[in-house]
Amino acid sequence: MAIASYEVVGSGAIWRVKHDGEPIGRYQTKEAAFEAAVAAASLAVREGYQVQLSVPGARIES
Repeated sequence: MAIASYEVVGSGAIWRVKHDGEPIGRYQTKEAAFEAAVAAASLAVREGYQVQLSVPGARIES
């Protein structure tokens, strides 16, 4: 089974989605990039791909 990989990368006002290692799109927020990645991943699932989606988190210090 083929794998489609999506990774949200960036910081501040510039966020991108890497699809199989290649950056696509330009978004103002991490959430907007995430939504774009989910939409693309949904299409890949429909086409029969296994999907990997990675989004960086914010570390909360205790």
